Formats: sequence, structure tokens, C-alpha cells
Amino acid sequence: MSTHRFDSRTPAHTLPEDDSPPGRSRRADLTRRSLLAGGIGALALTGGSAAWAYDRFLREEVDVEDVSAQEAASGVAAGTLVPADGVYSSTGYTSSTTTLEITRSATGSGDTALAWYAADVTVSDARLIRSAFAEDDFGRNITEMPSAIAERAGAVLAINGDYYGFRDTGIVIRNGIAYRDEPAREGLCFFADGRTAVYDETATTADQLIADGAWNTLSFGPAVLVDGAVPDGIEDVEVDTNIGNHSIQGEQPRTAIGVIGENHLVMLVVDGRSEGYSRGVGLPELGGILLDLGCTSGYNLDGGGSSVMLLDGEMVSDPLGRGRERATSDILYVAG
Repeated sequence: MSTHRFDSRTPAHTLPEDDSPPGRSRRADLTRRSLLAGGIGALALTGGSAAWAYDRFLREEVDVEDVSAQEAASGVAAGTLVPADGVYSSTGYTSSTTTLEITRSATGSGDTALAWYAADVTVSDARLIRSAFAEDDFGRNITEMPSAIAERAGAVLAINGDYYGFRDTGIVIRNGIAYRDEPAREGLCFFADGRTAVYDETATTADQLIADGAWNTLSFGPAVLVDGAVPDGIEDVEVDTNIGNHSIQGEQPRTAIGVIGENHLVMLVVDGRSEGYSRGVGLPELGGILLDLGCTSGYNLDGGGSSVMLLDGEMVSDPLGRGRERATSDILYVAG
């Protein structure tokens, strides 16, 4: 395995916009919305419920507008210092409240080639790890390029989140405010005191989590590392059973959060679906990478073409070996 520092402003593996990586068809690069649109078209041809499918999977539905203004009015981040003394390097960032360093690792060659990016992040205040929504609105099917979301939020480092807007289930708490309380699966909770815990959504409520000091929750999963071990059976887990996201298995581009200690995290992105550059990983292997990075727990986020890591607004990773990002509904980021 090779591990080295890099210039984050230059993607490690970039192909021209109109070229497909060797061994892959362009069909594999269709966006989630395009795939859903095709499915809806098929329903229409068979007289199926195309209108329902359009409303559910494509039509934007805004429940809360101008989230930033509501957060500011609520005072949830009162007393949180976002420093003005931050300094970027080619591989990270340092300020009076935050240190982060990104390493790129690569193994194998040809069909076995694998590349990933790990950001080791330590903050003095857990509330410096934040979330931001596409278009600064909360709802369903609202998407935006992660770099645009990160720029508006002033993110130092950002990764894609759980694509909450694709579904209407899960507990969604972001930056101390509860937006959805529909327990469905194994979630991840960041607490304002620096703790991080994997939990069963169906055993609690958003109100109870807020009372316990929840700062952010993510609803995707599964946990790929628990108490320093990769759980059995995670290769069979499904997050959703609806169109377009039935299975999260196989070797895929991945995004994950690993926990080393209080206020000490690893944000991990594994590139994939690019022959000769990076094949992607399955969930057990993802947990193994986090374990090797010193984590004791780890949680899988939305992956595939959505996986991305950004430093100062620029792509660090290259999820599909094409040098471009894909629109999603949310990011998790370091504020400063």
C-alpha cells in the first residue's frame, strides 16, 4: 500500500468530460434522477402510477425554506467560535479550533486497484462539525452540487451526507434542529459535547435526542465498525426497498465517518467503478479501512457517484474516475 500527501487542488485521477473509464459504459454514469425518470417513463407506457412516481421521486418538495436564517434565529450555535485564523495547506487546514490532515492511499493495480482519501479531523467544539442542505432548503428531491452547498456554507472540508431528500423516513436533526421524526433504521448521532453514537432510530424520538444533546444525525448506514470490530452480516443490509436504492452492496465508491475519540473523527471517501484506478469496496472492507485508520466505530453514508470530498471547495476525491461531482441533497462539513 502507498500512502502519501498530495495537492488537493488537483484530482488524483481525472478523465476528459466526454470520456468513459476503460471497461465501463456511460450508462453506469447516469444520475439517480435520470434512472428514476426512466423508470417513471416505463410506468407511463404500461399505464402505471407515473404521476405518483414523479411526485415521490422527482418533484421538489420544500418543507422548510432558508434553513440558515432559521438556524441563526434559533441561536443553536450561539457561542460557537468560527475562527478567522485558519490556514490551508495542500493537504489540510489548521486553525485555533481545528486541525485536519488528508492522506491519499492506494493499493493494488489493474482490477484490484483501490484508492481512498482519509481526512483526520480534530475540533475543539463539536458544533464545528455541521450539515448543510441543497439550496438551503429542507424537503424531498432538492439537490445541488456539493461544491455549491459547501461554498454557501463556508465549509473548510466537506463530504456528501446521507441523501436524506431521497426518502421520507429517518430521524433528521441538523445543527441542533429537528426536521424529521420518522424512525426507520440504524442512525448516527453527533452530540454537542463531542460524543458520537450509532443508535436504533426506532428506539427513540427526535425530541428525546435533542433533549440528550444531539447536534446532527445521519440516517443511512449500516455501522461498519462497532467497538473496534466489523459486524457480521453487514454485507446483507439494505437501506431502502424503493426504486433506485434497493441495495448498497458490492464494491462501490463509499463515504463513511469513523470515530477515534471525542471531537476526533475520520472522514473517508473511497473512489470506485474505475478500472485500473479504483474498484471501490464492500461494506466489510470499508470497516476494515476505518479500523486501520485507528477508528473504533464507523458508519456508512450515501455512496456511488454521490461520494465526494472537498477541501476549500475543490474536489479531493474522484468517485467515478471522471473528475466531476454529482448533485445531492446535503453535506457534512467542518466549519473552521
